[in-house]
Amino acid sequence: MSDGHTANRLAVESLAAGDPTGWFEPLYAAASLGRTSVPWDRGGPQPLLVNWARDENLSCAGRRAVVIGCGLGDDAEFVAGLGFDTVAFDLSASAIRMARHRFPRSDVRYVQADLLDPPATWPGAFDLVVEVQTVQALPDPERGRAISAVSGLTAPGGTLVVVTAAAETTEPKSPVPPWPLTRAEIEAFATGGLVRQRVDDVRYPAGPGGGRFWLAVFRAGL
Repeated sequence: MSDGHTANRLAVESLAAGDPTGWFEPLYAAASLGRTSVPWDRGGPQPLLVNWARDENLSCAGRRAVVIGCGLGDDAEFVAGLGFDTVAFDLSASAIRMARHRFPRSDVRYVQADLLDPPATWPGAFDLVVEVQTVQALPDPERGRAISAVSGLTAPGGTLVVVTAAAETTEPKSPVPPWPLTRAEIEAFATGGLVRQRVDDVRYPAGPGGGRFWLAVFRAGL
């Protein structure tokens, strides 16, 4: 159930219908019934996000965070555990229901929302914006719009952290997501007053069997 065949089939059908995000809800709905699994479900927070947070001296009191494309909620629970007042959202209503069911006593506010059309009060509202492997699931032109929307959620003085698969220069483009981000695409998050602090090219897990990732951090001016 974890081989990704169902996700690939739904993605191909959705892309062919001109709806590049329409496959997320059917996938999570099937997973909620035990008919498939979510291929990107790690059963815990993204390790590169965890490592970054532990290396930072984060001052969280009274600060707001948002987790984009939260899926089953592991990254959101980690961020809330750091002390942030956390909102986590996903396009899929089934994903939000599953996250709430997994963490019934959570302080996270799980919300169904669309990154490409976020609530009017969200832009510029969050001191920490967490984007983990969501934009990589989108084709162009939605990808460019999503990058701008992610950056736009960051409050003055806030931080955006991005963890995403990194494109190898020689790899052919797959017909199905994920589509790893190029260096130019990761740099494009530095918009709307955000300034790149670091972009690390990391292999995780370390060694020949690992995948290539970007760990990027951007800061917004006051």
